This record gives sequence, structure tokens and C-alpha cells, in this order.
Amino acid sequence: MKKPLTVFALAMINVAAVSSVRNWPTIAEYGFASLFFLILAILLFFIPVSMISAELSTGWPKTGGVFAWVKEAFGHRTGFLAIWLLWAENLVYYPTLISFIAGTIAYIIDPALSHNTLYILCFVVTLFWLTTLANLLGIRFSSWISSFGVIAGTLIPGGIIIGLGTWWYLSGNPLQISCTLDSFIPHFSSPRELVFFSGVLVSLCGIEMSAVHANNVQNPQKNYPKAIFLSGIFILGLYLLGVLAIAMVIPQYQISLVSGSLQAFSLFVAAYQMDWLIPVMAILLAFGAFGTLSTWIAGPSAGLLAAAQDGDLPPLFRRLNRHKTPVALLIAQAIIVTLFSSVFLFMPTVSSAYWILTATLAQIYLVMYVFMFAAAIKLRYTHPHIKRSFKIPGGLIGMWCTAGLGLIGAITTFFIGFLPPLQIKTGDTTFYVTFLALSIVLVCAAPSLILLFKKPSWVTIHKSD
Repeated sequence: MKKPLTVFALAMINVAAVSSVRNWPTIAEYGFASLFFLILAILLFFIPVSMISAELSTGWPKTGGVFAWVKEAFGHRTGFLAIWLLWAENLVYYPTLISFIAGTIAYIIDPALSHNTLYILCFVVTLFWLTTLANLLGIRFSSWISSFGVIAGTLIPGGIIIGLGTWWYLSGNPLQISCTLDSFIPHFSSPRELVFFSGVLVSLCGIEMSAVHANNVQNPQKNYPKAIFLSGIFILGLYLLGVLAIAMVIPQYQISLVSGSLQAFSLFVAAYQMDWLIPVMAILLAFGAFGTLSTWIAGPSAGLLAAAQDGDLPPLFRRLNRHKTPVALLIAQAIIVTLFSSVFLFMPTVSSAYWILTATLAQIYLVMYVFMFAAAIKLRYTHPHIKRSFKIPGGLIGMWCTAGLGLIGAITTFFIGFLPPLQIKTGDTTFYVTFLALSIVLVCAAPSLILLFKKPSWVTIHKSD
């Protein structure tokens, strides 16, 4: 049978998963120094993740992604924990992503709605369920949504913001940042000033996610690395130019993490008396975020399906519909997200809630990456005979340098992430740290509890299917 995904389609899934205009305001909080942190994140994190995921996916080109890699290196239990972490962090990510869509749509209807928690809650729950139902139609339909969403909702509005920012600069308009060497290098007077670096790393997370679809791409041994590097060019170019465009026109203390991109666009068009373009941009940004949502709903669930097929979950969760989609997993995920989204009713402000959720998903995500980097190193020793069409150059030294950079970036950022940022009022520090710590402990402990109650019949039934 013909494989449903081309190199371009897979690259667009990567861009949809990683390069969202929604992430630009978080990075722009550092002003011109955001360029320093973005370059640092690219060197310490994005490049190692891209290269390692390309090697692992072409060495083990089967559905499962992170689960298959970590399982091969450290055993079944650790592999299940890794894919569980990837799936669990999305339960925190989905409400933040959809809240961006809700806030963007509010600009068209009534901007005051972006501060209405009931509106945000209803929007999050409704859109998430609709997207879940769309993904039940299969990966081909999901990839179409992702590709169209990237072009209409990320590349086009991102290009417009970058173009307007360039024109703003060339026209000699006043800048909110000082483009000097002194402002480029951040002042490390307090560790709390570095907290937003975890947000920068989160903005670059996800390129390994498409590895769960390696079996669906034409000639995965050859084409998957091509898709990785093609998407990397798009992602890095968009971030470098887009972040500076926002930082140039909005003062740091006025940047909204939820609607900063639309803020910048509003200032651009207001200067040229083209306010009528604001609703058009809002629709495009919302559709781009929807493409990202569609991508993430399908990806991690496919990875968890591999764990279910190994007997780690009851047989119900590995059943597929005629479109080869794990219906029970997607429905269960939607139910949990619905319950979790109620947290918006108890948060003091939208911005503080957005950041606490972002910090939580960053911590969970970074733990998963530690397992992935360590697995890549071990597999070079235990499975040197496995053919990898893409292999990190430099032999074992090259692997240690690449994975080592990733480990340093992930572990350091993990500990910094427990500190509340100076730029946002997050409330009581004790609550902030306790919330993060308990979330990580509960998420990491859940797989052990599931395996504790695992029944032999889960594996037996699977083998007899």
C-alpha cells in the first residue's frame, strides 16, 4: 500500500507542532536578549533533539517513537514512563493552546472576553472535542489539517508580522529594544531572570513527535531525516525574525503571553490606518493554532497506543477504528482534558495561569527528553549493528557531545523552572513550587501504579488478536 505521508507533509506536521506564532511573545519577553537565549536554546536543545530523533527514527522506523527508543535502551517499564510523560504533558498543553485561540477569537467579537474565565473554559472544551472527533477520521485527514493550518495560520501571518516588523525598522520608527552588544548579553544578576528560558525551550519542543508516524512516511530510512531538516529551516527562520518583530514594537512590560502576536500586528496596522486587517489576522492565527492542536492530538496518542499494544493498558485502549485511529485513547484523553480545563475557573488571572501551566508542561517534557538523550547514547553501545540511514557524525564522541549538550540544557532548565519569573506575578511562591513539584511526582508515579495493577490477560489477549 502507498504510504500516506510525503516528506513535505511530514515537515509541515513538524512545523505545525513546533513553530507556532503563539510562542513568539514568550521569547520576546527578554527583549533584544531574546536573540541570545534563542541561539542558546538552538545550540543546547533544538539541534541535539533534531539530530538524535533523526538517528533513532531511522534506526528503529516503527510506530512508537520515544516509547520504542527508550524501551530498546532501558527496558519496557522505562519506555512506558517516557511515552506516558509525552502524553501527560499534553494534558497541560492543550488548555494553554486553545486559550490562545479563544483569546484571538475574542479580538474579533469582544476583546473583554479574553479575560472571561467561563468563556475560556467553554471554548477550550468545545474545540478540543471537535478536534478529537476530526482526528478519528485518521492520519491522512489529520495531516491535511496540519499542513493547511501551517500555511494559512503560521507561515502567512508569521510572514506578515515579519514583513511589517522589517518595514517598521527600515522606516525609522521608534524601537522598544536597544540593538547593542550590552542588551544582547543578558544580565545574570538573579536566577529568576532565566526562568523564561524554559519557555524558550518549550517553544522548540516537539520535533521528535512526528517520529511516531515514521511508519507512514514513504521510505522512512531516507525521507524522515529530510523532513526533520526541512522543517528545521522553516522553524528557525520564523522564530529569529518573528520574535524580534514583536520585541521591537511592544514594551516588555506590556507583552501579553496569550495575545502578544496580535498586539504587535495591531500596533503595526494602526500606524498605517489599516485596522480592518486585525480580524483577518486573528482568524489566520486561530486557524494556525488549530493546526497545531490537530497535530498534537494525533501524535502522542499514537505513541501511547504502542505501549497499549505491548499490554501496558487494558485491551480497550488498543482497539482501532476503520481509519486505524485509537478511538478509546482519544476519547479518554478528551475526558481528562475536559476535567483538567476546569482549572481556569480557579486561576487569578489569565496570564499567571498561562505561565504556571506552561512551566508545568516544560518540567514534564524535560524529564522525557532526559530519557531520550540517555537512550541515544546507550543504543550506540548496545546496538551498533543497527543500520541508521542518518547517523550523528563523529562516532561515539559525536554522540556524547550531541546528547551531552541536550542533557545539560534539559537538566539545567529543569531546576531553573522551579523559580517564579520576575516578569510575571504568579502569586504565592510556595504554591507555585508545590504545584510544580506535585504535578511532576504524580505524573511520574502514574505509570508505576498502572503496571502494578497490570493483568497477564492484557498481554495474552494481545498475542491472540
